[in-house]
Amino acid sequence: MYISNLYAPTLRETPAEAEVISHKLLVRAGYIRKSSSGVYTYMPLAQRVLQKISAIIREEMNKAGGQEVMLPIIQPAELWLESGRWPVYGKELFRLKDRHDRDFCLGPTHEEIITDLVRMDVSSYRQLPLMLYQIQNKYRDERRPRFGLMRGREFIMKDLYSFDRDESGLEDSYKKMYDAYTAIFTRCGLEFRPVEADSGAIGGSSSHEFMVIADSGEAAIVYCPECSYAANIEIAPCYPENSEKEDLLSIEKKATPNKTSIEDVAGFLAVSPRKLIKTLFYQADDEVIAVLVRGDRAVNEIKIQRIHPSVTFEMASAEKIIEITGCEPGYVGPAGLFEKGIKIYADEEIRTLINAVCGANEVNYHLINVTVGRDFSVTQFADLRMIEVGEPCPKCGAVLNMARGIEVGQVFKLGTKYSKALQANYVDEKGQENNIVMGCYGIGVSRTMASAVEQNHDENGIIWPLQIAPYQVIIVPVSVTDEKQRQAAEQLYQELTKIGVEVVLDDREERAGVKFKDADLIGYPIRITIGKKFIENGQVEIKKRSEKEASLVLYHDIIESVKSILYYK
Repeated sequence: MYISNLYAPTLRETPAEAEVISHKLLVRAGYIRKSSSGVYTYMPLAQRVLQKISAIIREEMNKAGGQEVMLPIIQPAELWLESGRWPVYGKELFRLKDRHDRDFCLGPTHEEIITDLVRMDVSSYRQLPLMLYQIQNKYRDERRPRFGLMRGREFIMKDLYSFDRDESGLEDSYKKMYDAYTAIFTRCGLEFRPVEADSGAIGGSSSHEFMVIADSGEAAIVYCPECSYAANIEIAPCYPENSEKEDLLSIEKKATPNKTSIEDVAGFLAVSPRKLIKTLFYQADDEVIAVLVRGDRAVNEIKIQRIHPSVTFEMASAEKIIEITGCEPGYVGPAGLFEKGIKIYADEEIRTLINAVCGANEVNYHLINVTVGRDFSVTQFADLRMIEVGEPCPKCGAVLNMARGIEVGQVFKLGTKYSKALQANYVDEKGQENNIVMGCYGIGVSRTMASAVEQNHDENGIIWPLQIAPYQVIIVPVSVTDEKQRQAAEQLYQELTKIGVEVVLDDREERAGVKFKDADLIGYPIRITIGKKFIENGQVEIKKRSEKEASLVLYHDIIESVKSILYYK
């Protein structure tokens, strides 16, 4: 490819709406252009990267026993009503009607339609196990599309669904996909970690996310440096830290004028935030519930929803809190709430607190020397808090570290959630009918491209991992008007092309500095520069994008130098 023919218009200025580095660089380097909020056009360079990622995915899916299909993007509402997700999926679901006023949606995911496909034709245990996958656009009406390709309304995704006879078969399929994902992201040249995760709206009993480690990641993960344990902080188990033993004191009411925050109350009463009980209220469907955590802890809403499932779940408004407690937020505590019929869920550490501090349910007052059981009641104790750096690993006890990550893939054990709802059954060896046991395995293809940029860049532009770079080599003649430089560049271009190297030749009549800037911005892994030294002594410059320094190589040795980088390192 000659650069003069390549449709990759680069920009010197960063787009105003771009927040993360991948968004900035992919736009500036001519990979993507915005069509509308959360919707992007993939330009030729991006298509080459996406095709390479997809090719790696296909190879590993096929190796693991997957068979590729292409499912409809437009899905009938009847299937979603049958699974029960049509009324509860939420506003992220793009809904539409056809000319006959029948309801459809644009597929955000394909559990219903793949289960419907399989139930049409699979009826015997002899037809199982089965693994079907596709690489296709998905659609979710994100409330706030942001971060370019990271959170869009249209995106490219690979999803595979496994169909097994029993849990043992599902375990085998799950392991195959777990191993395949590990191979895929390794081959893409990414630093990543598989972490235990929440199944979310997809459902199921077990799940792992594959996280690309990057400072810009939306998700926080904890990991153990001593063993293989890693988990999204949303689901990482926490163990109660025992309080110091002390004599039980009598409860007292103390004036705390204008002290509503944990820090203010702790400072005013000269106690540690660890001694305070934080009382939070949530609107869970039509019910308001109270949640208690220690004053220095952060509540984990995912864990709350596990013990109190609900379709809509959000913080209760100040007006609602006043209505049900008769007190302004900041001074509300658990005493008396249980007797009012309010469900109270308390983190395990609350039961270890002796002589704690909480709101007195009266403006400008708090209670001291409060103890659960004596001074207030709880509906249920559970692990309801966020894990923190420095806590012990739940597997080996070593101190946990924290990092940020970008979710690029997730694997789920669905069990019979969808097969039971849609009656996807098979007959076993004994003639008995059973629900097919399912798994679901997704990779964000376009998100993987963006994640690679987040993890591999510098102040000059993108540094593509060699395996997924749009082109492997760029040849830059310093002056295309110099006949010797131009001919040498053209000859090298032809020779590299013949041996299968993906190469571009910058044949533009531009200053060398402009060509170098564009090459660095776009991120070609290898740059070969043909300039004055070639005229003087037959040497050309070869430079890896990932390294600062360049090397001088004799022109007739350059092919071997390129091959040694591409094929042996």
